[in-house]
Amino acid sequence: MKKSSLASMFLLLVFLAACAPERDEETATPSESNGTDEAAEKPEELIIWANDQEEQLEAIEKMASDYEEQSGINVKVESKPMMDQLQELALAGPEGNGPDLFFQAHDQIGNIVAQGLADPLDLSDEELANYASSSVDAVTYEFEGESNIYGVPAVIETYGIFYNKEIVPEAPETIEELKTILEENTDASADQYGFLMRPNDLYFAFPFLKNYGGYIFGGEVGEYNTDDIGLNNEGAYEGGELFQSFFGSGLIPASTTVDVVDGLFTEGKVGVVINGPWSIPTYGQALGENLGFAPFPTINGEASATFVGVKSWMVSYYSESKDWAKDLALFMTNEDNLAHYFDVAGELPPNTEVLNNLDDPIYAAFAEQIEYGVPMPSTPQMAQVWAPMNDALQFLAEGEEVESVLDEAVEQIQMNIEMGSGN
Repeated sequence: MKKSSLASMFLLLVFLAACAPERDEETATPSESNGTDEAAEKPEELIIWANDQEEQLEAIEKMASDYEEQSGINVKVESKPMMDQLQELALAGPEGNGPDLFFQAHDQIGNIVAQGLADPLDLSDEELANYASSSVDAVTYEFEGESNIYGVPAVIETYGIFYNKEIVPEAPETIEELKTILEENTDASADQYGFLMRPNDLYFAFPFLKNYGGYIFGGEVGEYNTDDIGLNNEGAYEGGELFQSFFGSGLIPASTTVDVVDGLFTEGKVGVVINGPWSIPTYGQALGENLGFAPFPTINGEASATFVGVKSWMVSYYSESKDWAKDLALFMTNEDNLAHYFDVAGELPPNTEVLNNLDDPIYAAFAEQIEYGVPMPSTPQMAQVWAPMNDALQFLAEGEEVESVLDEAVEQIQMNIEMGSGN
């Protein structure tokens, strides 16, 4: 989820240069994962650090049991909150007490690689064939001039619009239609709104900027040029003006919070909100059959480029059984197991076959939106972007001049990055 992946953004960057323990080589290799004929010693046990959410653990323990039966290797699943894993791994790994596999959001990869906690993975085209391309892009990262894959995708998520069919019978397809819904169905005196979003949230506001040519960092996904910030170019200015037009007198109040959005929507007083799949249980319970979901409305005549988040299994740098750990990660993310994980845990799978066969119309619409999404930048410098841009969006909602607000935000981001790099 977005909240859990961003909450750990400010972990201390400590590069651990300790060498991984040497491994003896004996018999049968799991998948020739290093592209050689060398055999990897079969371990007696593999340890997984899984997130501590009940449904996720249930699904993972079933997959671990199946792998035990297939491989003869005992798989120990340890419950460990995602936000705690990196700090604990940095301490436990060098002492030989860490996991073989751990579970993290892709936007932490820059931190993980800088700390030396994960091993790059050698994955063949055949092994990657059924993963959504955006999920593979998300777990790919360039470090010291070399680009590698650092995780096996297990979950993919993005966001779009939920709507109350009693207020909005059909989902808006364009941003102009959404603006009309806002204008025609809003009565602030009665806490009724056609559309509601909190202003100070770059995560959800990103399509307004991106679809006109704004961007976070230059370069390719995973190979970012953090000196090139595109949040105050001409496209970002135009997108900022569009964003600002949704706020003001008779429209969305600039003081709107996430609690207000969720509260009024579940009370049936809001037509449309922006959110991700994690909100389905709450919204579904409140609105029942009146709950609809659709991809984010088109902006500037094009499908909206929402942020995509990916959670993946990562092989610990300190594992003594890296090849087998990778084999276990591939097993847990094959088509059958991802379908099982979705059924139990309710998180979208990055496997294209599973995504294309989803029966639930809400989840199927999320799968459609994923096609247009872009991975959140995974470089550590992204941590310096959120606060200045969230503040800037708040200022825009309060009516301040677009160009000066975005220029000041980018100046602050650049200053933050320079200070963080020690320059």
